[in-house]
Amino acid sequence: MTRTADVVIVGAGIAGVSAAYHLAVRHDITSIAIVDPLPPLTLTSDKSTECYRDWWPNKPMVDLMSRSIDIYEELAQLTDFGLNRRGYLFVTAEEDRYREFETQASWAGELGVVPRVNGAAATMKKYPFLTEATAGSLFVERAGWFRAQDLGQWMLDEARSRGADLIPNRVVGVQPGSVTLDDGSSISAESIVLAAGPLSKAVGSMAGVELPLFSELHLKVAFKDHLGIIPRDAPMTIWNDEQRISWSDEEREALTEMGRQDLLGVMPIFCHFRPEGGDDSPWVVALWEYHDQVMEPSWPLPVDPLYPEAVMRGLTTMVPGLGAYLDRLPESVVDGGYYTKTAENRPLIGPAGAEGIYLLAGYSGFGVMVSAGAADLLASHITGSPIPDYADAFLLSRYDDPEYLTSVSSLEDGQL
Repeated sequence: MTRTADVVIVGAGIAGVSAAYHLAVRHDITSIAIVDPLPPLTLTSDKSTECYRDWWPNKPMVDLMSRSIDIYEELAQLTDFGLNRRGYLFVTAEEDRYREFETQASWAGELGVVPRVNGAAATMKKYPFLTEATAGSLFVERAGWFRAQDLGQWMLDEARSRGADLIPNRVVGVQPGSVTLDDGSSISAESIVLAAGPLSKAVGSMAGVELPLFSELHLKVAFKDHLGIIPRDAPMTIWNDEQRISWSDEEREALTEMGRQDLLGVMPIFCHFRPEGGDDSPWVVALWEYHDQVMEPSWPLPVDPLYPEAVMRGLTTMVPGLGAYLDRLPESVVDGGYYTKTAENRPLIGPAGAEGIYLLAGYSGFGVMVSAGAADLLASHITGSPIPDYADAFLLSRYDDPEYLTSVSSLEDGQL
């Protein structure tokens, strides 16, 4: 059986659902097929920390993320999905890093981002739960989080109310003008959008498009802060220094026997947390990517049984009060997903390969925050609407430019 649609979207995660919403609701394209064998928003979208920020090290990313945030602020007038502006707080105990904050704030202003840099006294006055070793902080104001699952479901419902169809099948073939499903049927369409999250590279290969993507395993832990150590109005709070976990001699010996040398040396920066839920919720979400594990996506996810304890011990460097949990860890839940990314950590958005093939891929760990801006840009490509100045920075064809390839190594990983 062959069906027809104007647009087929491969993937019903936050990328695909956002694309369907923008095409159906904002551009009146009502013949849309969203194809995914899994329930919508369940592969990695529901594992997100649900955060957003306009704090990025280059203008294309700042512009794209700012557009995305603009759209979220518009949508917050239409439906309640808990959008807040709690901000991101980067904290350091090192004077050199504090001076780096001042430098970063200076050039960020040239990109249209104006963070606040505070010394130790001002930081501790506002955030007294932090370590007294704090040397200073950088606060990103246009940042926060929201209930991405609620927003995603609302966008999907809105798209379906305009005629978009959700098809619970797996795509097994992609060619210009049609996709083939695992039940032997096919869907013909002028435009096919590859929005398959961690599976984007494999789906791209079906379409004859080789995507420069790789995947990193990232975990997160939610723990019950029943002692109320973390204030419920705290921002996303990030430790910007390397550190060593304070294990006892017996613990170090046991970790050595377990082959867990990764927990014994210098640990990376960016151990961070944010409150989860409302004012009455005791839950806190925390992350610390110390595995540095590049791998092909597979499920179920590899589990690190020591992750909750390692993260909690890392957080105590920034928030000493959490040390009250070290003798008996609180109730916790670990999940996670894959950051599927390009070398310079910019997404792939727009036409690629044969005519009619479009990409929404390489969302790394910022899928929730970029999805609205990316879907808006994709819809402009598909409908022939005016394209913003930053569009070329996200095309797959950027890798055909030798000058761009030379610059990739200087972009570090596209994060701050």
